[in-house]
Amino acid sequence: MPTTMPENFSDLFEKKAFAHIATIMKDGTPHVSPVWCEFDGTHVLINSAKGRVKDLNMRRDPHVALSIQDPEKPYRYLSIRGEVVEITENGADEHIDSLAKKYMGVDKYPKRQTGEVRVKYKIRPDRFFTMG
Repeated sequence: MPTTMPENFSDLFEKKAFAHIATIMKDGTPHVSPVWCEFDGTHVLINSAKGRVKDLNMRRDPHVALSIQDPEKPYRYLSIRGEVVEITENGADEHIDSLAKKYMGVDKYPKRQTGEVRVKYKIRPDRFFTMG
């Protein structure tokens, strides 16, 4: 189990590969949802709206797991276990717009709801698992 990003899997963060993030509910059960993501060389960055289930879960318990599947080779994937080390609204609007550019090819995130507050999460990977 490598503790640094396996270089031959870093391309998954350049592709339009969705990650699935697992967070922990208040009752201890898992909650999994698809997310857009990027890797800044040290941390995995994701974005959500304040008050959503994953937001509440990560604020209460920062332990998460992510799985990113290669959209071109479905038996190739990267799994990450880590901890949310920063939750911020600063720069979150710009971050969701940059993710929308990557995943949708648009300059502005088009699905923002009235009154929605965007939040950016910085996840420190602790363990990596790979297949394929």
